[in-house]
Formats: sequence, structure tokens, C-alpha cells
Amino acid sequence: MDYFLLYQYIVAAILLVIMINFIINNFIFKNSSKYKLPESFLKEKPLVSVLIPARDEERNIGRCLNSLLRQDYENIEILVMDDNSVDRTSEVVQRFCKKDKRVRLYHGKPLKKGWLGKSYVCQQLSGHARGDYLLFVDADTLHFLNSVSSAVACLLRFDVDALSVFAKQIMVTIHERMMVPAGNFMILSFMPLALIRGSRNPLFCTAIGQFMLFKKDVYEAIGGHESVKNEILEDVIISKQVKRCGYKFMIFDGRDNLYCRMYHNFREVVHGYTKLLFSSFDYNLFIMSFAIIAIAAIHLVPFIMLPLAILFSWPLVLINIIIIQVVLVLITKIMLAIRFRMRATDIILHPLSVIYLLSMAVNSIFQYRYNIGVQWKGRTYNVSCEEGKEEELKLIKDSSK
Repeated sequence: MDYFLLYQYIVAAILLVIMINFIINNFIFKNSSKYKLPESFLKEKPLVSVLIPARDEERNIGRCLNSLLRQDYENIEILVMDDNSVDRTSEVVQRFCKKDKRVRLYHGKPLKKGWLGKSYVCQQLSGHARGDYLLFVDADTLHFLNSVSSAVACLLRFDVDALSVFAKQIMVTIHERMMVPAGNFMILSFMPLALIRGSRNPLFCTAIGQFMLFKKDVYEAIGGHESVKNEILEDVIISKQVKRCGYKFMIFDGRDNLYCRMYHNFREVVHGYTKLLFSSFDYNLFIMSFAIIAIAAIHLVPFIMLPLAILFSWPLVLINIIIIQVVLVLITKIMLAIRFRMRATDIILHPLSVIYLLSMAVNSIFQYRYNIGVQWKGRTYNVSCEEGKEEELKLIKDSSK
């Protein structure tokens, strides 16, 4: 058999497996809004501590607090820590403190050497929390009435020790629409979700820091955010730490529980994904390069080859296999669009989305490997390499936006 034809069969087979895994994951990725707190819990009413790290969040924190104060589960405390903001974040929070005693404002200490900003603030917040459950949420999230109660209900219903709820992502600009859905697409396509809860292997785990709930004793047992103090992907790594310490973790679909708009323009998209992508592969250039080539081969190349095959009259069997590849990709993308209510036009723009992703991945490698650094929340982080050692994350600058 011709090697090129064999290659096409292999790509089609891989895409079929990915689509099957995607379908299975759609059933496993439970909608958190469908779960209610049991009567026994409602009678005892344990305290839930909602912990919000906030750095220059003047435009978001008010909406977040408003939505949290309207929760149908009222026995909560809302602790906000201003992480050395240069805007009016503290003033906004102070107004809520005066209106509702459940809201308390703390001021973060200057960033310690060896820590990254968000982990340091989360660790400080946990020290002030009095609740039996610790819920870490980002300041740019917007919560439905049952955001807190549904999450705790999921924790109890599925007998897990910690969980992460994935928000519905609000996307406005073309740059957001091309990049933001990539996270859900990759997780549902490549991660066997059944193994997140069912396997003890930390490899099979992921999370998103926008919404993470822990039993307090479990959070303390795993070492809290101190155990991930110098990790850029602190949310993913701390979820793995939960499993590494012998506890159970799970992720849920929160599209009917909370909203979030991660980025607002091209600059924010670039900075955000430059920070995340290379770190998600533990700064391993070989694995990252392999992933870039693999994603290009199965999700981009078929869309390039199909018009070429038709234009240059390639053998019919080859054209048919490439058409099957394209159809398999589009079916998967259609299922993603239906579940997360994406625009139909974004399905057709899938090749452009892959180009965005690959470009961001290459840029992430370039920024880190050449010590340019990544700016995030007014701080610049860099990864330097030393021969014979793993790459180490270093804080090289702390400056205002």
C-alpha cells in the first residue's frame, strides 16, 4: 500500500477515536446545575467560604460580588483579597462590606520570593477562611443563583473531595471566539474524563481556576496553594496534587451556573495563552513540539489537502478518505458548538482556530525559551533553562500595568 494512503487511513482512524471519546465525554461531563443539596445538608447549613483573589479587578469585582450575594444558599462568607492593585478594586469591595457583613476585604502582602501572585493570594485567603468548604472563584466570574449550592451538591453526590466547575465563556471578538473554545475542545477530545475520578493517576486530571471547590480538611492535607506556589498552571497542578495525595477529584460543566469573559481583545488573548500553553506541557520542548505537529496533522492539514486533492485530481480513494477526515473533525466541532452554544460560523472557521492555537503555542515557546518573559496582571514571569536541570519558574519583575 502506498505510504501516503496509509498515512491518510491512520489520520482518519485517529479522528474517529477522538470523536468517539468526545461523545463519551459529553455524557460524563455532567451539568452541575442539575444537582441539588440534600435536606440533611440544608438542616446543618455548614459554612462555605468563597475566596476571591483580586488584582486590578475594578471593572469586574462589583458584578461578581452582586451575583454571589444573591445565592440561594445563604450561609456563606465572601473573602476578597486585594493583591496590591493600582486601581479602585478595594474601594469597590469596601462598599459591599458596608452593605453585607458576609463580605470581608483583606489586603495581600507583597509577593514573596518563590511564589506566583495568584497562589500566594489564595494561600493567604485560606488562612482567613472559617468555612468547612473552600470555594476559590475568579473576580471576573458572574454567578447564577445556584452556583454555590450546585457545586457543593456535586461534591456530595459524586463523593469527591474537590472539584472544578467550567464556566460558560463569553466570547465577543473574533480572537476570543477562535481561541477560548480550544480548552473545552481539547479536554473533551483527548482527555478520558472517566479516569479523572476513577483513576488514581494524577496524569488524568485537569481543572480551571475560575471555580474550584475543596473540603477544607482536604485542602489543608494536600498543602494548599503552597504546594503549587511557583506553578503558572496552579489550578491544573493543584487538581493533580489532590489525586497525588489519595483524594478524589472531578470536573463539571457549569454553563448554566456561571459565566466568565476571560479576555477582551487580541492583546489579552496573546498574553493569556502565551502564559498557559508551554507551561501546560511542563516546559518540555519535545512534547510540546510533538503536540503542535500532531494537532496540525489531524486538525489542519486535511482542510488544506482537500481542495488540493480536488484541484489536482488525486485518486478518488484518497479524496474520499480526506473528506472523511474533514467530516469527522466538523462533526466533533458541531457537537461542541451545540453543547456550549457557540456560533455556527465558528464551526466553519475551525481551520483558522487551529492556526490561532498553533501560533499561540509557538509564541509561548519563543517567549519562554528566549527569556522574553510573559506579562500577566502587571507582573512579568520568565522560564530559564539550566543544563541538567528542569526548567524553573522565576519572577523577574513586579510592575504596575
